[in-house]
Amino acid sequence: MSGRVEYEPASVKALLAEMKDTAELLIDLSYSAVLHGSDDVAAEVLKLEERMDVLQLRARMSLLMAARNPEDAETLAPVLGVVGAAEKISDAAGDIAKVVLEDIRVPEAIRAALPEAVESLERAELAADSEYAGRTLLDVNLETETGVRVLAIRRGGDWLLNPDRDTELTAGDVLLLRGPEERIGGVYETATGEAYEPPAVPEPSIDDLGRAVDSVVTMKNMSELSVDLAYGAVLFDSTDLAAEVVELEAEVDALKSRFEAWTLRAASRVEDPVSLRGLVHIATATEVISDAAVEISEGVLRGLDTHVVVQEAVEESDEVIVRETVEAGSALDGATLGGKEVATETGMRVIAVRRPDADVDEWVVQPGPETEVTAGDVLLAKGTRASADRLRDLASA
Repeated sequence: MSGRVEYEPASVKALLAEMKDTAELLIDLSYSAVLHGSDDVAAEVLKLEERMDVLQLRARMSLLMAARNPEDAETLAPVLGVVGAAEKISDAAGDIAKVVLEDIRVPEAIRAALPEAVESLERAELAADSEYAGRTLLDVNLETETGVRVLAIRRGGDWLLNPDRDTELTAGDVLLLRGPEERIGGVYETATGEAYEPPAVPEPSIDDLGRAVDSVVTMKNMSELSVDLAYGAVLFDSTDLAAEVVELEAEVDALKSRFEAWTLRAASRVEDPVSLRGLVHIATATEVISDAAVEISEGVLRGLDTHVVVQEAVEESDEVIVRETVEAGSALDGATLGGKEVATETGMRVIAVRRPDADVDEWVVQPGPETEVTAGDVLLAKGTRASADRLRDLASA
């Protein structure tokens, strides 16, 4: 990265919200780059990583200017931890993208396993003659009609991470799209005017290499969940959620150890052991993301009050984290998450369920379609603000 970054007054809350959104987008993009073997998507990761470097420097400057006494230092120290953790996530995502850009080979088995773990995400450059060009997102009504959402827009050297209904799409914009695999191809073709070619998925391996790949995919899922739970712990000042983040980090460490053993065993059986280098790079970067999640929640773990600016930043970020209590007689009371198609019907992903108990609360982390919820259960979910309203309707009587 080049260019001097000078101090200028800035809202720490706005910087933190943008850093959170950027870090989460970087995770999505980096794994998608590996899945597609896409130099274009990997290059977008590095551009966003440069943007994150600037954001974290500006946030640190603003926080240093705000600390005037020991009490301020104690209050702001956890905020610096959140800033540093987001930067580490950004760097880890950059390392994953470099596996593609530097032609560090990965086993084809990784591309067989990743589709189940990566939501469909595409990079599309808007053509001048596209029917989307010159229209707002409200006018296009893309998400409602196709289920595909514009996550971010790069316009020249500038990034728009929170495009809303009034955002106008301009020819030359680079759109980062996320949506159902069966729909995203059509949106890509309409935006670019080019034929969509989904990535070829080879047959999965079933030997020690397959086990190593499965370990990396599980590490990825756990690390992403850790980041979500860490921000939830900060938002709701929940030591229980912070403790879950620590438990997940320990599980990721254990998986990394098993991954290393299986990879070493596989090295003697694959035709070209050097092809395993990329897999090792991805596993190492994934572990860094898990460690960063613990840093985000460290202030909560140590009993330090969460600074209000961090809570507000999480609330105002692009993808919000909400907590909804299932009311008696509501559509969700006594139902399973899959039976009510919560993710499909609301667009919210339930990342944890807290079951209140007379003695101790029980957290169900990584709930699945078969998870049943009843009145009094608290859902921790992630999605857009519009999606949050739909989830609230399902949980309310």
